[in-house]
Amino acid sequence: MSNAALTPHSSLLSTHSPAPLLTADRVTRLYGDRIGCVDVSFSLWPGEVLGVVGESGSGKSTLLRCLSGLDRPTSGSVAFADPAGLIPDIFALDEQRRRGLMRTAWGIVHQNPRDGLRMAVSAGGNIGERLMDRGDRHYGSIREAALEWLARVEIDPARIDDRPSQFSGGMQQRLQIARVLVSGPRLVYMDEPTGGLDVSVQARLLDLLRALVRDLGLAAVIVTHDLAVARLLTDRLMVMRNGRVVEEGLTDQVLDDPQHAYTQLLTASVLAA
Repeated sequence: MSNAALTPHSSLLSTHSPAPLLTADRVTRLYGDRIGCVDVSFSLWPGEVLGVVGESGSGKSTLLRCLSGLDRPTSGSVAFADPAGLIPDIFALDEQRRRGLMRTAWGIVHQNPRDGLRMAVSAGGNIGERLMDRGDRHYGSIREAALEWLARVEIDPARIDDRPSQFSGGMQQRLQIARVLVSGPRLVYMDEPTGGLDVSVQARLLDLLRALVRDLGLAAVIVTHDLAVARLLTDRLMVMRNGRVVEEGLTDQVLDDPQHAYTQLLTASVLAA
């Protein structure tokens, strides 16, 4: 199936903007002779959740790094609809401007929360830094927002002054989510957000993510190898193999009636597990 852009389909998107929030145009990332991703094109609308699935080495994390501004594509472009005006290619911006957008307009939830947190800074400080990046300066308001978000991600607000190193892995991941979402980004990238967690912790985190995505009307790109996570959280699905998109469509369509042999193999392996 072509990886051409599809229009949003979820009932949550019935009032979507006529213009996409994010557009990838033939994004390619090569590492010498090794392929990261090749000719990936799609559009993402406000409020839409896109899943990217595939085995390890399929290119999904490389694609996420390119979309989020962490890694410059070898060729292709990534456009973003900033409220101040369309940015035709985020990599045409100077480094300072792009980094500013990465701290405010969109956020990244890493698989390992230590990559997204400052471990030597308190839980409240981690959340507060994101608000300061946005321009907030009133200490009382920042602390109040941190308390509210700790409660929202099911962390005892009394632990606002504890460091992330004192938290469990699941709590660290919830703190990272609070840090990303507190500033009200329009778009969130998630790289295996439940990876490495115990099954019971995964279940609680998935329930939390589903509620936050729904309640905040977030647009998101979620990379995962777990098809159950994709089914629960995403509206639309892209399947990657060897750096290329081999199938794309509505999540339930792709998982219940896969057309590509590779997708059929992925879904069959899950059913056989």
